[in-house]
Amino acid sequence: MTTTDTSDIAATVSQIRVLESAGCDIVRVAVPNRTAAKAIGKIKSQTAVPIVADVHFDYRLALEAIESGADKLRINPGNIGSKEKVKAVARAAKECGVPIRVGANAGSIDRSKYGLPTAQALVESVFDEVRILESVGFEDIVISLKSFDVCTTIEAYRRASELCDYPLHLGITEAGLAWEGAIRSAVGLGALLAEGIGDTIRVSLTADPVEEVKAGIEILAALGLRHKPFTLISCPTCGRCEIDVQAIAREVRSRLEASPPVKPLTVAVMGCVVNGPGEASLADIGIAGGRGFGAIFAKGLKLRNVPESNLVEELMKEINRLKREQTASDVDFQA
Repeated sequence: MTTTDTSDIAATVSQIRVLESAGCDIVRVAVPNRTAAKAIGKIKSQTAVPIVADVHFDYRLALEAIESGADKLRINPGNIGSKEKVKAVARAAKECGVPIRVGANAGSIDRSKYGLPTAQALVESVFDEVRILESVGFEDIVISLKSFDVCTTIEAYRRASELCDYPLHLGITEAGLAWEGAIRSAVGLGALLAEGIGDTIRVSLTADPVEEVKAGIEILAALGLRHKPFTLISCPTCGRCEIDVQAIAREVRSRLEASPPVKPLTVAVMGCVVNGPGEASLADIGIAGGRGFGAIFAKGLKLRNVPESNLVEELMKEINRLKREQTASDVDFQA
């Protein structure tokens, strides 16, 4: 989700382009007023990813966002207005082919009606709103049931997946700062995705939204649900390690990010002679450290030993060679 003032079109477009470059597939923007709602059309004209309008409290903003060309709406159960106002939004969305995400958050459910934000309360809150949409024949619905508590979130999504076939948007809300939030999100989202539950995800971090995208991609890649240009694996190091694995791995990652491979590549930076040679040989390319040197492996074969001072350069030479082979194979295939 963008962190800019949506009415600041230039700033919002700039951030969306950065998010798209980082691998984001869908972007949500806040719509707190009419100016923001009207800005959506101009933002869409300058960007390529679908735009979700995040609307609360005033159903007229949802109607305005639809008119401005929003690709999707997100509303919270119960806070958009009366049933008739929700129905008006559903009718307009149906006419324009705009999906609606009904997103329940633990912090915003009606406690006088549902009690404490348990998994069951989140589910009841969502489906009460869903029934209003369904009552006017609207079924282009996405559901989310987010809590900051990982176990509550997992249980809520499991229950919802048993009750309906609507797409589920996963997230751990208010997950926290980048480090803690990424871990909480990985645990919650990873558990659900591994069970086959979930269709889209958002990692919610108190951080630059690019960090949300990077964490989300890593979660999906870990489960084989998304391919990255490269996967860097490196050992945790121990008392046997005699090269600077951390510095080498950081430098290799930096160079790969600056010039990513054409096809997914697994690169290993290993620090000792115990598991290092075997793990390096399992990667597309890698190194296994010794005392002041490292052995370079490619496609399962040891190529040569290299002094530690030259490890990064020599490893990058082999990576670039593989990248050239990838490019050449693509050319041959196209020909």
